[in-house]
Amino acid sequence: METNKLIIYSKEEILSRTKIRKQEIKVGEMIKTISDKNNWEDELKNNNAKFILLGLPEDIGVRANYGRGGAYAAWKPALDFLINMQSNQFLPGDEILVLGDIDFSDLMEKANQLDYKKNDDVYAARNIVGEVDARVENIISKITAANKIPVIVGGGHNNAYPIIKGTAQVKKIQQGMNVINCDPHADMRPMNGRHSGNGFHYAFAEKYLNKYAVFGLHESYNMQAALQLFKDHPKQLYYETYDDIFVRDCVNYFDALRNCIEFVNEGITGIEIDLDSIQNVPVSARTPSGMLPVHVRKFVWHCAENLEVAYLHIAEGAPVLAHKQMDNKTGKLIAYIITDFVKAFLNKQT
Repeated sequence: METNKLIIYSKEEILSRTKIRKQEIKVGEMIKTISDKNNWEDELKNNNAKFILLGLPEDIGVRANYGRGGAYAAWKPALDFLINMQSNQFLPGDEILVLGDIDFSDLMEKANQLDYKKNDDVYAARNIVGEVDARVENIISKITAANKIPVIVGGGHNNAYPIIKGTAQVKKIQQGMNVINCDPHADMRPMNGRHSGNGFHYAFAEKYLNKYAVFGLHESYNMQAALQLFKDHPKQLYYETYDDIFVRDCVNYFDALRNCIEFVNEGITGIEIDLDSIQNVPVSARTPSGMLPVHVRKFVWHCAENLEVAYLHIAEGAPVLAHKQMDNKTGKLIAYIITDFVKAFLNKQT
């Protein structure tokens, strides 16, 4: 199984995507890249950029979960909006290195040949997700081994599993690492083949995931068996529901977020965001009743500022599923989330 399928971006490519203007400096002009593609691991270790941007242009895990494809398309628009933001006193941009994206084209081609109405083809797709896992884990392990913080954009939430696994193994955390996830779904579906709905279940069962908190869980869109896992493991699994926070007003936003942060606040923690937590964002499981973008931006800020962060993963964005032919909002929103994360992390260092 080939796992080293990294496409490294050059500075020239980043600049070609940057709209340069006189008397302005864009993030794309300041952002770091790898100069020697044959020696990228050593160069990564020696670079002073702390945040490593990686794209995952795939949607196989979503389709293997009977969802609508499209999550492959979030990465490039997000990158374009990020590098065309202003470099200024709030965020110069040289704290970030664009590594590139993982090449899934061969796996996507295989997945495109399948009929997802047929059970055998769905299980074939789940086997392909296992190959996606191997590629993601390989690159995440190398970024983490370089003592950097991966910022991962795109793909389905199936990628949470190899990200958690790769991080926990490199950090040698025997009991597993912690994760906080802003998501309507716990993604703790049965372990009957890999897909976007069971990444955290696999990570938990294999002890790569120790404590797991879900912020904004939708009560009507999680199976009872998944909720039972939270009942059975109250010291390791926790959630605050969207319904309690925004519908019934049982707990206010900041208290609910504080509860989740405190639950995972020991040792390193990964921050996960499923964009289907946000109302009317084009995703596989689009919701008419969800958080506002500012709620998720606040989530990222407070998590990054208060936790020992291992990574940020922004999953499930699918701008190709937008009602309009050209959707610019999703990429711009992801870029905002990335800058919030970096600013919050740097803010606590000062």
